[in-house]
Amino acid sequence: AVQVEESGGGTVQAGGSLRLSCTTSGLNFDAFDMGWFREPPGKGREGVSFVKWNSETNYASFAEGRFAISRDRAKNTVYLQMNSLKPEDTAMYYCAAVGAARYLDGDAWKETNRYKYWGQGTQVIVSS
Repeated sequence: AVQVEESGGGTVQAGGSLRLSCTTSGLNFDAFDMGWFREPPGKGREGVSFVKWNSETNYASFAEGRFAISRDRAKNTVYLQMNSLKPEDTAMYYCAAVGAARYLDGDAWKETNRYKYWGQGTQVIVSS
């Protein structure tokens, strides 16, 4: 069975950093593009960042310059390094996988219904 599991969330003060991890198993990691999403309290799920099988990346405008996504083929893991965190970054953060053959171009990576596998999420709280 495919498993997608996030970790690394927590509570941090504004201006601080966190690194989220997303570990996968049961899938051919090299054949999947991976996305990070978040769901702020009372709001819908939104795309944060995306990394293709070949390590090409995309970022939401709010993440550009502050967040960095990367993937480790040896560990079947995707990371999201988050720096200069703001209270508005408070959210549940989710990792998701989509087959690379789907070829998501433009802003398609932000569409949640494109993804086949999802994790349960990890909570990030940024205090002011």
